[in-house]
Order: sequence, then C-alpha cells, then structure tokens
Amino acid sequence: MSDDHTHVQEFFTARAAAWDSRFPDDGPAFAAAVAELGLREGDRVLDAGCGTGRALPPLRAAVGPSGLVLGADLTPAMLEAAVRAGRGADGQLLLADVTALPLRPESLDAVFAAGLVAHLPDPAENLRELARVVRRDGMLALFHPIGRAALAARQGRQITPGDLRAEPNLRPLLAGSGWRMTSYVDEDDRFLALAVRDS
Repeated sequence: MSDDHTHVQEFFTARAAAWDSRFPDDGPAFAAAVAELGLREGDRVLDAGCGTGRALPPLRAAVGPSGLVLGADLTPAMLEAAVRAGRGADGQLLLADVTALPLRPESLDAVFAAGLVAHLPDPAENLRELARVVRRDGMLALFHPIGRAALAARQGRQITPGDLRAEPNLRPLLAGSGWRMTSYVDEDDRFLALAVRDS
C-alpha cells in the first residue's frame, strides 16, 4: 500500500467512530447535492470515498429500488460505521480503492464524491479512473457540505491559489481527465462542481 493510502487510512480510521456525530446537520446538504446529479429510476451510481455512507440514502431514493448504489471506501472503519448507521441497506459497500476500481468500463451512470479530491494521490489520473467507469455523458459530482473558505477557516488555514477545488484549477484538471465541468458553486454552506463525461 502506498504512503498516501496509509496516511488516508490512518486519518479516517482515527475519526470513523465519531464522524457522523461531528457533522450531524449535513444530511440536507448531501440530499440537495444528490438531487443536482439528475439521477433517474434504475440508474447505477457510485459514492466514491463514501466514508460513513451519508450520501447513500439520498442516492438510493434517487435511483429507486431498481437502481444500483455502490459505496466504495479505502478505510474499513468508515465502512463499519456506515453499517452501524444502517446505511448498508441503501447500497452495496465495497472495501476498494477509488484510484483502481474493481468495476467494468462504462458500467455506471454517475459518480458522487464528497470531500474526495483533496485525498487523491494523483488527482488527474484518479479522476480519469472515475471517468473510466462512467458511461459517456454520465455525471460526476464533487461535493463538500461547506465551501472552501469555510473549510479553510475550520481547519485554521488560508485558501491558497493552488487549491485544487478553485475553479481555475479544477476546470482544466477535470478537462484533462475526461470530464467537462457544467456547473461550479463555492458558497459558505456548500461546494459543488458538476461535470459530464466526455468521449
């Protein structure tokens, strides 16, 4: 396992048990972001880096009983927390690395990724892997329940010009990884970038 993966696992393992209690009011923000993906009954969607599975209930509601909801995470403790919270009933949980997914090419309609980009070891290559598993014209949502400035303030730091989620950085990053950004919102109470998979 690479040092990047080890660091991510250590970081989230230490926080898994209390993760949901630290952010108890994020549910509506997750539901609103999922709604903007435009999923339909029967769609196949992946929550990439699903953590404790907070997006799984709204994803299940969006695709209905005939749809497929997958939640993939690298950290066993986060998946265990998802199961304890009852979210395993809303989707199939996979202990998997989103940088090398065990999925066929173009097998999904969409990917939802909350807080994922900052933890990717090679963002361009890793976003390309997400594009690989999504059909042409499928969707990607990069989401965080608070905006970049609010998150930086919470962490006691300043936003830097090199922030991957800044629109001037994220748009070309996505374009070089098989995605075309279709909308970008960075407000105090949410960050949401939507992209469509190009050919």
